[in-house]
Amino acid sequence: MSLVVDHHGPPATGENPSRRGRHGAAPHLRLLTEDDLAAPQPTLGTPRLHLGLAKDDAAARTMVLRAPPREAAAAPAHPPLTAPAPVALPPSLPAAAPGRRGLPLGERLLRRGALAPGHLVRALALQTREDSRLGEILVAHRFASEEAVRDALAEQWRAEPLDLETIHPDPRLVDRVGAERCLALGVVPVRRVGSVTLVATARPETFHACRSEVEAALGPVVAALVAERAVGDAIRRLRGGALAEAAEARTPARLSCRDWKGRNTAALTLAALLALAAAAVATPITTLWALTAVVMATLAATAALKGFALGELVRQVRAERRAVRAAQSGEATASTLVEPSAAVEPRLPRISMLVALFEEAGIADALIPRLERLRYPRELTDIVLLVEEGDHVTRAALAVTRLPRHMRWVTVPPGTVMTKPRALNYGLGFARGEIVGIWDAEDAPDPDQLHVVAAGFARAAPHVACLQGALDFYNARTNWLSRCFTLEYGTWFRGFLPGLQGLDLPIPLGGTTLFFRRAALETLGGWDAHNVTEDADLGIRLYRAGFRTEIVQTTTREEATCRLMPWVRQRSRWLKGYAITWAVHMRRPVRLWQEMGPRGFLGFNALFVGTLVQFVLTPVMLSFWLLSLGAIHPLAGQVPPLLGWACLALFAGTEAISLALTLIANRARERRWLWWWIPTMQAYFPLATLAAYKGLWELISRPFWWDKTEHGLHGEEETALQDSGEPTPRAPARAGSASAVGVVPAAAE
Repeated sequence: MSLVVDHHGPPATGENPSRRGRHGAAPHLRLLTEDDLAAPQPTLGTPRLHLGLAKDDAAARTMVLRAPPREAAAAPAHPPLTAPAPVALPPSLPAAAPGRRGLPLGERLLRRGALAPGHLVRALALQTREDSRLGEILVAHRFASEEAVRDALAEQWRAEPLDLETIHPDPRLVDRVGAERCLALGVVPVRRVGSVTLVATARPETFHACRSEVEAALGPVVAALVAERAVGDAIRRLRGGALAEAAEARTPARLSCRDWKGRNTAALTLAALLALAAAAVATPITTLWALTAVVMATLAATAALKGFALGELVRQVRAERRAVRAAQSGEATASTLVEPSAAVEPRLPRISMLVALFEEAGIADALIPRLERLRYPRELTDIVLLVEEGDHVTRAALAVTRLPRHMRWVTVPPGTVMTKPRALNYGLGFARGEIVGIWDAEDAPDPDQLHVVAAGFARAAPHVACLQGALDFYNARTNWLSRCFTLEYGTWFRGFLPGLQGLDLPIPLGGTTLFFRRAALETLGGWDAHNVTEDADLGIRLYRAGFRTEIVQTTTREEATCRLMPWVRQRSRWLKGYAITWAVHMRRPVRLWQEMGPRGFLGFNALFVGTLVQFVLTPVMLSFWLLSLGAIHPLAGQVPPLLGWACLALFAGTEAISLALTLIANRARERRWLWWWIPTMQAYFPLATLAAYKGLWELISRPFWWDKTEHGLHGEEETALQDSGEPTPRAPARAGSASAVGVVPAAAE
């Protein structure tokens, strides 16, 4: 017996004529006898396709598409999209979208003996709380095997499995739908035979929703079943280069720095330096006064910004304490009362985490065990490791590593730039979650972090498109530089950013522990692939588009850069990116004012300009401390007493605000040992001046260069030493190395 798809014949018995759509007569199936198969067969150009059973073998159950030899004819200029030679196809393929037949999945598995009744009850209970398919829950919890679920789905939806490793899809069909749309819909157009296209789908239960879109591009379709991972693998093999090219230009041109001209920047910078030098030679005192005025103005702006953030932080701390006291006393307040309808918990969402890797030889020993500690349901966790095609070190490490089922790695094809945001843009198409997050290779997130994020988005308003978690270090006690770095991060993530949120000001995001509503992220155009501080830039673009960022109470620990030169390289990349981000958004200041409003516009400029100017002109600021000590200064004797006292008050006030912000942000009991190191921050921040000068040079010479931060020198086991007060063991010195800070030997660069 065999099946035949007849496109022009009359409807089969019982067929509903209304199923014939805009593409003409709907295809239908009828049986052929062996005598029919022995008769002369039409060519593939005719509207009849034979799906013959290879052998009457119940075990094989494989259908073969028979392509009879064509008559000799001149080759057409453009070969038709038809299937070559015999191709293995699954049996009983429907002539349109798969349709559910009879029993649901769970009952089918029970009848097959592939699932225990108790496990089905548990899986159904989980499904009421999770936005997940039943089959995924069964496999993730090992209630049923992946093969059993696949076979039951094939029977349920009349779309049996297809192996895309042996049947190579036609890339021209993929282009008709679009590679990105194929990934989004979970489909792969495989072969065109006559007017029918075989389409592999990983989501048979939702195929009807996208059927009209697929048929608009391909005409009538025949559906087959494949695994979700097979869809991504097939599209990557066929159109990975095109996806990589699109990843570089995902962000709108007006909001991207990809057209940044290094030569123009070099010319402008050279002209500015020459003008400054000429002014310094001609009128040195006037020039110094001008620089001093710039320093004081930016210092006042940043002091005001920090002061407002400090006030908001104090208000938040007081509100938290009142809430704690009310909870302890059993008193109900207006803020703690919840409507009964609001107490219903939404279903847990699927969360995709993108982790960009580069030259991570120890990936199996470090990152994967850390991510395995997550307590979020495995069926809702989608971790995508992004590896550059030319990164043979990481690829070799992953090739011999058995990843858990909820982790996979995706190779990023080469392009014109090689940056983290480009890899993230590429990986976004392969992510499956409605929430997309970012981690770095050295990160150790809290085990409950994804639960906190899911709850945060459930409570947040729809316009809250991003949640930013806090960062901390597991090697804070390594040396002085790591202690100061820990203080700086604590102040930034636990003090300054919550203050900016309370003031409704733009928040420059950190590069990790970020979580986005996928729809908003795609609306914005993802990350700017050419911006080396893509995180800060994305935070500004979120604000401009009307979205908001909230700080969520969860922490990711990573490795602090505790050697001087790696610290300078990392900080120079940040400052270079800040400069590029400011320049891109200030291309059209009037439009920026309109989109951000006065508050956002002033806050953005105070933060970005103030940061850059203060680091670049740190020598000018430090000179006034010398003046206050009676040292020789070019402006000695020329500063009016009132102005001198005003400058002194500004300096003292700025330091007082910074001190208070640092103390409150690091007020947690486990962080108070860091308070002893706060006075030494006066020697820490001037180090960034070196990074600022390096960043400005690279802004001209290599604006898109990603100066990768070296890590992996310190393990996560040092976390246990933070509360014990024990010193961190010294790392063994390498041959030819020298101490950068005086505690941990610096590795040879």
